[in-house]
Amino acid sequence: MELVVALGLIVFKVALLIAFLLLLPLPLTWVERKIAGHIQQRLGPMRVGWHGLLQPVADGIKLLTKEDHIPAEADHFLFKLAPILALAPPFVVFVAIPFGESVSVLGNEITLYVSNMNVALLFVFAVIGLEVYGVIFGGWAANSKYAVLGSLRTCAQMISYEIPMGFAVIGVVMLAQSMSLLDIVRAQADVWNIVYQPIGFFVFFVAGLAEAQRIPFDLAEAEGDLGAGFHTEYSGIRFAFFMVSEYVIMLLVSVLAVILFFGGWNGVLVPLPPLLWFALKVAFFVYLFMWFRFTFPRYRYDQLMAIGWKVLLPLSMANIIITGIAFS
Repeated sequence: MELVVALGLIVFKVALLIAFLLLLPLPLTWVERKIAGHIQQRLGPMRVGWHGLLQPVADGIKLLTKEDHIPAEADHFLFKLAPILALAPPFVVFVAIPFGESVSVLGNEITLYVSNMNVALLFVFAVIGLEVYGVIFGGWAANSKYAVLGSLRTCAQMISYEIPMGFAVIGVVMLAQSMSLLDIVRAQADVWNIVYQPIGFFVFFVAGLAEAQRIPFDLAEAEGDLGAGFHTEYSGIRFAFFMVSEYVIMLLVSVLAVILFFGGWNGVLVPLPPLLWFALKVAFFVYLFMWFRFTFPRYRYDQLMAIGWKVLLPLSMANIIITGIAFS
């Protein structure tokens, strides 16, 4: 009986997680448009619902009912597979993400994570790296010059930024003596890692912007020179899969930044519930992503490559050496 209850709880957690991540773009698209509007001294969405609150619902209906167009010369199998490959890895990663220790429900302790892996950080980086295949296949299968150029840019960009991103978190692992995300948060009960790892955080966050393909690193879908980049030929629900993937990755990078460098659900000064502390920190980083989008210009491609290899990679390696010397 206990096994059935445990399995049922796991299924419930996974279903809740999938539903949350699938519905996530609805509020985030509205918030992003509102932030864009206020930064640009306008109102943003105002017509569909009060202050445009129903605009994301209207967009969802539009995407669900649009024609599912596939170019005549496209590779049909890969063209259909690509959005799924882009969407699945960010969802799978959240299985290893803890949102807190546990909560008490009707006298029972329920953990706020699906799985506590002792190599959770390694799992996250390994799985999220698969997302790039969806983008590459989507661009190549479309048999379109703009789409192929976008997918090739993505391939080079992901390689250039995943290496320093991985190196940036080694200092955190050295401090916590563990790759478990729960252990990393517990190790920050007194002092957050941002105090000891400011260079690591800088490299991680900049590389995270590139990983999420957000401005100023959205060269894979640069509207000015590639139409819409790798997803130029996509429409309807397949296009929506790519957009959901982008928002989920943005949330993932924000969550990892909080867990690795800002104490996770550990609070400071103000005695708030741990889950609320965690949500507020993540919301701040999501806002930061959106703020950057409407503040900074897009880099040239050669600048993007130079930042990855000539700035972030040396900084991340120097951070490992400094951490090893300082905390040996």
